[in-house]
Amino acid sequence: MFRTDYCGKITQKDLDKEITLSGWVHRRRDHGGLTFIDLRDREGLVQVVFNPQISEAVHSEAHGLRSEFVIQVTGKVALRPEGTENKDLPTGEIEIHVSDLVILNRSKTPPFLIEDDEEISEVLRLKYRYLDLRRPAVQKHFILRHKMSQAVRQFLNAQGFLEIETPFLTKSTPEGARDFLVPSRLNEGTFYALPQSPQLFKQILMVSGFDRYYQIVRCFRDEDLRADRQPEFTQIDLEMSFIDQEEILKLMETLIATVFSEVRGILLPSPFPRLTHKEALARYGSDKPDTRFGLELKDLCDIARRSGFKVFRTVVENGGLVKGLNAKGMASLSRKEIENLTNEAIARGAKGLAWMKVSETGLEAPITKFFEPPLLAELRKTLEGEPGDLLLFVADKAQVVHDVLGSLRLSLGKRLNLIDENVFNPLWVTDFPLLEYDEGEKRYVAIHHPFAAPMDEDLPFLESDPLKVRAKAYDMVLNGVELGGGSIRIHQDEIQSKVFALLGISKEAAESKFGFLLEALQYGAPPHGGLAFGFDRMIALLAGVDSIREVIAFPKTQKGICLMTEAPGDVDARQLKELHIKKAQKL
Repeated sequence: MFRTDYCGKITQKDLDKEITLSGWVHRRRDHGGLTFIDLRDREGLVQVVFNPQISEAVHSEAHGLRSEFVIQVTGKVALRPEGTENKDLPTGEIEIHVSDLVILNRSKTPPFLIEDDEEISEVLRLKYRYLDLRRPAVQKHFILRHKMSQAVRQFLNAQGFLEIETPFLTKSTPEGARDFLVPSRLNEGTFYALPQSPQLFKQILMVSGFDRYYQIVRCFRDEDLRADRQPEFTQIDLEMSFIDQEEILKLMETLIATVFSEVRGILLPSPFPRLTHKEALARYGSDKPDTRFGLELKDLCDIARRSGFKVFRTVVENGGLVKGLNAKGMASLSRKEIENLTNEAIARGAKGLAWMKVSETGLEAPITKFFEPPLLAELRKTLEGEPGDLLLFVADKAQVVHDVLGSLRLSLGKRLNLIDENVFNPLWVTDFPLLEYDEGEKRYVAIHHPFAAPMDEDLPFLESDPLKVRAKAYDMVLNGVELGGGSIRIHQDEIQSKVFALLGISKEAAESKFGFLLEALQYGAPPHGGLAFGFDRMIALLAGVDSIREVIAFPKTQKGICLMTEAPGDVDARQLKELHIKKAQKL
């Protein structure tokens, strides 16, 4: 038997008990003829003591122990001498008096200390990920991840959901992100695709009569990576039949509130607040607003239209927007600092950033001469300007205005310390547009995906004014992060065909890519809908880390490389020949 107990689980209830522990040498100390080892396993640390009066041979052997040696010790649990307790450790009141030691394996000197507070480059951490994962703080993320997955399964099982697996080798689809392709050896010249999500299969399961489906599933997207993206990631994927949007929202917020409470003791409000997509953009400049602080955007189009400032007035006359926000207490910024804010706005797509400072005597800025005093007073009142505030304005197309001011709002919220990191503010964003127009491709594209159902009352606009059509779609947002999104699906093949046509997907292409779904919809498909939560992002939020790489056991870099295994890598010529693939020559 390698162990009777875990290191971090030993307490005073185990006094005088002989136990066997196995783990890694965390650190070693020699004091007054005694050798002390902090022994570590996944449950924590415990102090073990090697005393020559108990065993001279064991004490002598302990002198050879080094960091990260794997050892087994047997001994009795005792209280630490008075005054030597460690209040920072759960096991800090006891120690193990060792009578037997077995060195199970030795270790080279690690490239970094296995300590939580050690500053380690990410490159080094990912190259030696097996060592990084030994660090207690890192292991806590994955213990949290395990608890979260168990809590989700427990809740959904109790609600009558069935966990059903869907294929990893499927067919490439034309919408969404780029697919990862897998060549078929048995079918020359053809390819599987790794699924971006189980969307089509879970709809097929609803047609099949399974009623309530879920899985905690791997998804794959071959896209350019950022800190919050990985080529492979995990979703909590759900689908339900004979259910409407209101029922889905209530059930899903109960799921999230329950698991947050059980796993982290976090109490979320009930019911979750709701904003329409239009309201979220209008007030926060984002469809995933962080509502932990104010600094809301204000519409200034009417004031701009009545002003003498040609830049503002022309934008409004051409159908654009003029909006502003109040950077509280930032009137003391220098011209150079305001110039930096302007450059930040330009980097987000704005042509510039207008500003005014609020003083005891009124508004001050070069552009104030274009506004009559009553308009300046109205402007100040709209933005709730007080002496010491800095008012910021952007005039442009609606999307640019919202992108720029929404981004500035977040950066100012952090700069002004307005965000309480201990607060969790969830909300639903609803009533998304079904489509948007892509100027580059000169066609309509789906906001969510091609299978989201239009609002019943907006169906007539599918032919006359497609951009007016709202989707039965919804996103759950938490602290400015999209936690999950979903929709009621199209369950009638004639409506699905209309949406495909609007998206520029021909009948032939639709049949080629989605023929099995379109055919299934003709065999009594029930009304259905669902949602998918970003499991990695959820864990990152709960763990208080910025990147999902911190909560994925073996993540890739921003270039999609695994530094530990050095994937992706070359394969030999025989494998390529079997797959009917010929490598292109490098130029």
